Amino acid sequence: MKLTVWLGLILLGFALNAVALNVGDRAPDFTASATDGPVSLAVLKGKWVVLYFYPKAFTPGCTKESCAVRDGYASIRKMNAVVYGVSLDRLVTQRKFKEEYKLPFELISDEGKQMATAYGVLGMGGLYARRVTFLLNPEGKIAAILENVDVARHDQEITAALTALKKP
Repeated sequence: MKLTVWLGLILLGFALNAVALNVGDRAPDFTASATDGPVSLAVLKGKWVVLYFYPKAFTPGCTKESCAVRDGYASIRKMNAVVYGVSLDRLVTQRKFKEEYKLPFELISDEGKQMATAYGVLGMGGLYARRVTFLLNPEGKIAAILENVDVARHDQEITAALTALKKP
């Protein structure tokens, strides 16, 4: 009985933290600290933007996902998209993660949880950002939301979604 209640509470927590944004919505604006300096959505206007939120640097799933995006980065860049990984980790941790795994894209430290809150991806009572990727079009609108991603193939999922979005 206790296990059933506990599992129910966990599932309710996931439901309450579901992404509240929809395709077509204006992407929430942000200004944040990234590994190579401050970044804001306003500066990225006119570009396709990949914002992939991940729970925690240096964990197995997040490392596999980030390395997959790294390995497919050239294909994503050929689609004229910029990539930003976002987690609640401190900036010093993000820099170490980027350096250790030779990530060619910027990582954003959302230690204050402003981005994760605005994008509706806080999980388990705000302890981490859930694994959700937003593709933003050059007008700053949400063009796609990728949930339940395959961490080992996330680069391919991003490339496929961008290809579908850019078809005439």
